[in-house]
Amino acid sequence: MTNQTSPNLAAPLPAAPLLPAPAGDIAAKKRRGRWRLFRNRSTFIGGLIVVLIVVVALVSLVWTPHPYEEQDLSLSLLPPFWMDGANSAYPLGTDLNGRDLLSRLMVGAQASLFVGVASVLVGGLIGMTLGLLAGFFGGWWEVLIMRLVDIQLSLPGVLLAIAVLAAIGKGLLNVVVVLGFVSWVQYARIVRGSTLAVKSQEYVLGAKAVGAKNTRLIMRHILPNILPPMLVVATINVSSNILSEAALSYLGVGVNISTVTWGGMLNEGKTLFDVSWWNAVWPGLAILIVVFGINLLGDGLSEDKS
Repeated sequence: MTNQTSPNLAAPLPAAPLLPAPAGDIAAKKRRGRWRLFRNRSTFIGGLIVVLIVVVALVSLVWTPHPYEEQDLSLSLLPPFWMDGANSAYPLGTDLNGRDLLSRLMVGAQASLFVGVASVLVGGLIGMTLGLLAGFFGGWWEVLIMRLVDIQLSLPGVLLAIAVLAAIGKGLLNVVVVLGFVSWVQYARIVRGSTLAVKSQEYVLGAKAVGAKNTRLIMRHILPNILPPMLVVATINVSSNILSEAALSYLGVGVNISTVTWGGMLNEGKTLFDVSWWNAVWPGLAILIVVFGINLLGDGLSEDKS
């Protein structure tokens, strides 16, 4: 009688070989990731508002219902279209000098968006550079830069901006530079923290071990990984800089009076509120809508990154 060994039923089955995912599945995952942002309600609504404001600003470069600087005192303080005495050619009414408020609101979007985006670029560039130096090299670079951050954070941002503008004068470019200078500390702190976390990762240590130079480590391995949180902060900071520009123009220390801004319109309309509330309400509402839209977009992006 031959001794036959029975199969070991408890033995684990051999693992199936790992097969590459079908190309169709990979493409489907990419499409799902690409459209995930649009399924976020905050991102969709905020993005839609921002796109509409940008379209309005671009359209105003070539067309407005009326020349925004055209004055006609016979049309002074016309009310909006639903009120008695309104003129259908001026649906949102006119200001004290008979200028069309709708046209001026459209043109004012240019200055507000320019200040918001350009000041973020200035502040982001300064803050990212200094934050990378502090986080990557450490030592006295980190001590010096972070003490500068602490000093500036101890000063109220609006008061600092007012003081600097009082010294260098009004102007659109001056406002951009001042707001960028005031906001760079936010980016420096975030970039420093992100750089400290990324540079301790194994792939960065491995690249450094094989002789990669500091420039390659920063540009190839660290910078791409710290950009997403920076973009989220930059998006939200656009709205805060638009609000700051409006506040500075409202106080009369922002851009020149010849430049149409929503803050300047609000400043002009505050003295007329008792007789023509629309001169103050429309620019205030425009600021509210654009800040609300950008904040929604920023919140949606931060939720997607988390």
